[in-house]
Amino acid sequence: MSGEVVIISAGARTPLGFSLPASAAAVRAGISVIGDHPFMIDRFGQPMKVTRDTALEPFASGIDREVELACSAALEALKPVLENPSKPDMTIMMSTGENRPGKSLSHTDLVYKGLCDRLTAYVGPSRGGSIDEGHSGGLIAMHHAAHALASRQAELCLVGGIDSYLVPETLEWLDEGERLHSEGNKYGFCPGEGAGFCLMARKDTADRLGLPPVLTVVATATAKEENLIGTETICLGEGLGSVLAALRTSLPDPEQSVDRILCDMNGERYRGNEYGFAVMRSSGLFRDAARFETPADCWGDLGAATGPACVGLVMQAHDRGYAGGPLSVIWGSSDNGSRAAVMLASTTGGANA
Repeated sequence: MSGEVVIISAGARTPLGFSLPASAAAVRAGISVIGDHPFMIDRFGQPMKVTRDTALEPFASGIDREVELACSAALEALKPVLENPSKPDMTIMMSTGENRPGKSLSHTDLVYKGLCDRLTAYVGPSRGGSIDEGHSGGLIAMHHAAHALASRQAELCLVGGIDSYLVPETLEWLDEGERLHSEGNKYGFCPGEGAGFCLMARKDTADRLGLPPVLTVVATATAKEENLIGTETICLGEGLGSVLAALRTSLPDPEQSVDRILCDMNGERYRGNEYGFAVMRSSGLFRDAARFETPADCWGDLGAATGPACVGLVMQAHDRGYAGGPLSVIWGSSDNGSRAAVMLASTTGGANA
């Protein structure tokens, strides 16, 4: 990547808290907010196990939910530039999750427009757009933003992911597919909702604008997995393995390894098996591949918001001195086969205990 790309700030709204610091503190403390849905019943006759934003009306539409989540997290990430009277141009790139029951064909465009409309009072949105990707979606948006910045097609990028499974049609579809976690299905997952955003720029732009960065984007990578979840095929981690192998070639020092791993594993067997095979394809990348973190245990499955929200966790760790080392990797695995990962480094380069 030509031109150093950095992350200046981040924001998140999750079922654990309405801000990044609140969500990060709860994840670090191991607090879980998985509980009963107020009115949705699963195929075993029990309340569906979910995590939800308690400030949102349970009957609110998916678009209304996601615009509200997105605006909250985006404004938090934009704090360093909100006081700029010139309303700097902002390239906005984001993902709203994969197409599925409960999402209309125009869902992605409507959420993107809704967010841009809400942000016009603060920044001048320029180019950008939204994609309909799953767990890897926010990371794929970061991948595109990093390349747009490095090639000088953009100066400031607001990048993120927004998703909500808490739409009745979506929950019923997951239940019919036997994917919901319950006493009768131990290997399902707990659907949630949330948003995560980060403010990205080239290092020279950040310096010129007086915006001190916290993280450096060392590398990003994407790939496709052919053997998908829910099919009769067997996933041997080829897609995720190629992504991690690409990151290994980008290590700042061949003798160095990644200290921290955050991912979208949510309790489904497929994801755990995939990671096990992928690690064997990327030997030498991680200091300890078994020490991975799964925030979904606490905030539930955030879908496309997972990656950017995890970026916020890394940023908070470096800000507050508990990162454990300078290098972190965040990876995501979408149902449609998209795979993505981002390697981040502390701008100070120091290892924290």
